Amino acid sequence: MNMIQAINSALDVMMDRDPDVVVMGEDVGFFGGVFRATAGLQKKYGKNRVFDTPITECGIIGVAVGMGAYGLRPVPEIQFADYIYPALDQLVSEAARLRYRSAGEFIAPMTVRSPFGGGIFGGQTHSQSPEGIFTHVSGIKTVIPATPYDAKGLLIAAIEDNDPTIFFEPKRIYNGPFDGHYDRPSRNWGGHPDAQVPEGYYKIPLGKARIARAGEALTILCYGTMVHVVASTVEEMGIDAEIIDLRTLVPLDIEAIEASVKKTGHCLIVHEATRTSGFGAELSALVQERCFYHLEAPIERVTGFDTPYPHSLEWAYFPGPIRIRDAINKIMKD
Repeated sequence: MNMIQAINSALDVMMDRDPDVVVMGEDVGFFGGVFRATAGLQKKYGKNRVFDTPITECGIIGVAVGMGAYGLRPVPEIQFADYIYPALDQLVSEAARLRYRSAGEFIAPMTVRSPFGGGIFGGQTHSQSPEGIFTHVSGIKTVIPATPYDAKGLLIAAIEDNDPTIFFEPKRIYNGPFDGHYDRPSRNWGGHPDAQVPEGYYKIPLGKARIARAGEALTILCYGTMVHVVASTVEEMGIDAEIIDLRTLVPLDIEAIEASVKKTGHCLIVHEATRTSGFGAELSALVQERCFYHLEAPIERVTGFDTPYPHSLEWAYFPGPIRIRDAINKIMKD
């Protein structure tokens, strides 16, 4: 399966297992979603469980909060992560706080799916990576898969979880892994080991990172599309780097990070989101706090820039192989 098919399969499995699971969002019903991730679900489960909504992100999430309080498990889709901001009040003030403010009497077990990230010439309004905003909010879990296998297993775990979860899907790798070389032919997931996705039920626990590549010389922390860009760059350089795919930012597998950095003595953090207050800053602080006496060089970050995502200069903004290679050389030199 590619990532779209894996997500569709996860939704199908959960809707079949649990009649309380409801899918909602703009164009998710008859049309099957702008990326086709919900294709066929309305025909199979009906318009009461898979339905289109008005173009009002605040309303979509507000309704989902009420559904969760009444015992349903809604899976709302925000068509692009760039449009999630009108829903922030409902997510932050209502969904994230409901369990706390009701002393556990009510919960908001929703999973908000949304494509995010660049690499598709979407410009400033279809390329943003706002994950850092949600990691700052206590009460919300933030999940970002990097492979079709993980996408299905993590989505099932998120839907079953009793806390509100933001499930960001890296749209650049929906149809295939991306090595960061935009001028090379694109690849699909066919034949990739992480595209071997079981048809039935399985889940991957939230808060458990994946070692995408074992190594001894350098630890690289990344997630989503960047896992594949980093892996390709490391292979081209011949560096014995350990690549940790975080999978979930909250909860974070800090034990896996700490063990790796203490082993390698070097740490590089890579993400596509803007640099200032990006999640890489939190990762850097945690590594500094826990691994300071094991570090042999300063921690480096390769990120997006503190600008709107440009259209014509997309590949200058995108944390590609050249910038990653320069950072690795600097760390290993130090």
